[in-house]
Amino acid sequence: MTLPRLALAVIGDEIGPTLDEMISFCAENDVRRLDMRTVGGRNLMGMTLDEVAGIAKAIEKAGLSVPTFVSPVLKWPMPGKEAAGGKVDFAFDPTTCPADDPLAHAFDIAIVLKARRLRVFSHLRYQGYQPFDLVPRFERLADLALTYSVDVEIENEPVCNVGSVAELAQFFAEYPEPRPGAVKPLIDIANGWSIGAPPGDADIQQLAPYVDAIHLKDRDMTAKRTVPMGDGDIPWADELKRLLRSVKVPEVLASIETHCPTDGRNATARSVVALRRIAGEIGVEVV
Repeated sequence: MTLPRLALAVIGDEIGPTLDEMISFCAENDVRRLDMRTVGGRNLMGMTLDEVAGIAKAIEKAGLSVPTFVSPVLKWPMPGKEAAGGKVDFAFDPTTCPADDPLAHAFDIAIVLKARRLRVFSHLRYQGYQPFDLVPRFERLADLALTYSVDVEIENEPVCNVGSVAELAQFFAEYPEPRPGAVKPLIDIANGWSIGAPPGDADIQQLAPYVDAIHLKDRDMTAKRTVPMGDGDIPWADELKRLLRSVKVPEVLASIETHCPTDGRNATARSVVALRRIAGEIGVEVV
């Protein structure tokens, strides 16, 4: 059985804060895809479209593409609900958005970046959450996805209501999708492992047919910290084989989200090497 190939990408600000650092890393490590989130410590959601256009122009001039705007959409409290609290990386206050409609602004940014995907979340975790709570938000996102021809990718994130792969599977099982194919799962296997909830076979089987993008990082479970891919406890060769066996598309975007802020550039470079090595071991092409 031939497994789908992996289209390698890195998330730019996992390397360093400046666009020059992101672009030079890609040149040095033969990476052609750069997922974008922040530049100079500022989330693109807080920028005007003219500012984003300048960033997009520099990326295109460097010969790189942006597959995904890894936005912070819905990585903020649900209106009327009190978030559980705690540290939230890359959260966003939608009142600081320069546009009146943060959701439409996110899609406008994706268009400026020429990104085909928009990453979203599921609101910060609150007591009493039910998957149906999110339906109105995702109905709107699905409508925008079709209007803009940009896919919505919902990621499992521990600080959000959909935190594990199992919760992501539950959401897609219960969510009465109004626009088939407009909203897809963005599986982050390491996020599940980080909260002691590795994905089960049933979770992967349910989600895999709709997957066209994944996030990659690794976890030292004893030290309870994120480490470069290949240096942790996640059995990535097995996890990738299990997922890719059931994926329907010929190519899956594999975006490295290193989460090693004290040594981001080196950790991301090591993760790129590890992904290529692991993919080779299981017979998967990395492009």
